Amino acid sequence: MFEELQAAKADAILGLIAEHRNDSRAEKIDLGVGVYRNAGGETPVLDVVKTAERQLLETQDSKAYIGTAGAPAFNTAMQALTFGSSAPVDRLMTIQTPGGSGSLRVAASLLLRARSDASVWTSDPTWANHVPLLGGAGLNLKPYPYYDVQSQSVKIDEMLATLREAPAGDVVLLHACCHNPSGLDPSIDEWRSITDVVVERGLIPFIDMAYQGFAADLDSDAFAVRHMADRVPEMLVSTSSSKNFGLYRDRVGTLSILAADSATRDIVYSQVNNAVRTIYSVPPDHGAAVVSLILNNDDLRAAWELELNEMRDRLREMRALLHDALRDTAPNCDFSHLVRATGMFCFLGVTADQVARLKKEFAIYMVDSSRINVAGITADNVGHLAASIAAVL
Repeated sequence: MFEELQAAKADAILGLIAEHRNDSRAEKIDLGVGVYRNAGGETPVLDVVKTAERQLLETQDSKAYIGTAGAPAFNTAMQALTFGSSAPVDRLMTIQTPGGSGSLRVAASLLLRARSDASVWTSDPTWANHVPLLGGAGLNLKPYPYYDVQSQSVKIDEMLATLREAPAGDVVLLHACCHNPSGLDPSIDEWRSITDVVVERGLIPFIDMAYQGFAADLDSDAFAVRHMADRVPEMLVSTSSSKNFGLYRDRVGTLSILAADSATRDIVYSQVNNAVRTIYSVPPDHGAAVVSLILNNDDLRAAWELELNEMRDRLREMRALLHDALRDTAPNCDFSHLVRATGMFCFLGVTADQVARLKKEFAIYMVDSSRINVAGITADNVGHLAASIAAVL
């Protein structure tokens, strides 16, 4: 049966992880893997998560299935976190999913059922896994301009011009904040312009919000979602709790659908649950139960927001630290985009050959595009990093 199969291409990030792990050089730096790290280079379990897990251990009395849509208390809390207090709940539904990736995959199934000939417009570049998750499910993907390599800025005019030509009924995949991989987001006014085009053209916004709280704050980071929810009849929103709750391996996410009316919402809800049943049957419970405890308890939520603020502040500090170090080691180069970007990721702005030299000569690991995870930077390694970058420029 399997004799005709060929080995699948290795994932670039997973390959980097293995190379970095096997590198014996003491000064090695991993800027590739997409997880938050503290100043000690660790991806910690949040203190508030540990507190909630202890409560869960003491109070949970069953491991029975929770149903295809997940836990109602979790869904309600996450819907409020995503859409705010003024959400049009009579037209809105939210289900629990196995992480943001699971949310995207369920959304792909729904879109194929609703309109199989619709194209999904994605930013150029976008998160690498958007392509296999959505395109691999059978959706037709088309790019819209987004990142200008030369100016290291968002190509907002080109983006809007392209979307103005998109057929009515097509889907536009947007990053709510902390764009992955560029780290550069539209301004508030630019989001308003994007929304105007979406409304004028009759496009369906599909917003991926994997980093809420990592750019400015929980409410500001959800501006695009909430502004569009006030303007459009239909939209999809995927969220992830991997970053802002540190629950990477527990796979916690949501898919929300805004429908034109409550009757359509109920039909969509039935279709989504049917799709879930055919993909993974029911979502995992533990991580979502932890998030639900945190969001539904005032003290735990306050503690979570403090830890989230600390993670966001560290990312900002590491961006500034590298920017200032490069200003000294490479004074003729402009690295201002490092501090204009938000979240964990941005492009360093070096060539693939220079990336290869950084790995071979200086034990610094990143993907060929020069996308870096700034969480890999520390006060101890930034000197080596900046000097190495200067050496290959």
